[in-house]
Amino acid sequence: MEAVHRGRPKLEPNPQIQEAILEAALAIVREGGLDALCVAQVLARTQLSTRAFYRHFDSKEKLVTAMFLEIARAEMERLKEKMHGQGPVGAVVAWIEGRLDLAFDQPVDARELSLEAYSQIFASPELFSPAYGEVVRPLIEQIDHGTRLGLFADGDPVEEAMSIHGVVWANVVRQWATGTCDPEDVRQRALRFCLRGLGVADNVSAALICDKEPSEGVCR
Repeated sequence: MEAVHRGRPKLEPNPQIQEAILEAALAIVREGGLDALCVAQVLARTQLSTRAFYRHFDSKEKLVTAMFLEIARAEMERLKEKMHGQGPVGAVVAWIEGRLDLAFDQPVDARELSLEAYSQIFASPELFSPAYGEVVRPLIEQIDHGTRLGLFADGDPVEEAMSIHGVVWANVVRQWATGTCDPEDVRQRALRFCLRGLGVADNVSAALICDKEPSEGVCR
């Protein structure tokens, strides 16, 4: 009979240690950008061993994915709260308005992290696509729901959501670059363009953009 070799039992990840590692990584990235992040820096801040780190994350790349995924999930929950209780059209409007908050209401470190993630998504999609997917997921769900109800023109909800995100992100970056955009003008232009692209009737779009109630008989 062959001898059975048993190594040391693998310990389960500790949620508190995992959170400490994520917080340390986030602090490093906020201070020096993604290039400054390395395992040695994380260990120095957390006073953890290399073994402890790799018990929670297989690699630095896995840590990066987890860090941005956690940020994205918090953003997703914020957006879902804004969208809650509204029909598909109103929910899409709330998502757009919520993401435009990045341009005017978010602190500088949030801006830097968003730019860092977006600049890397095409170079390393395997690291950043999960976070991107979390942010657009509630938008995809509402577009899909609205399409099935006949409120939006037929199309691929994923492609439509990505297009809307692109429009919103372009406006956000423009404001970050110039600092001269008028918030209400940006809001109205983005909403008008995106709702028209979804095939929303002009009278409904105009009412929502102007924060008025749609006329009687119009689907909300």
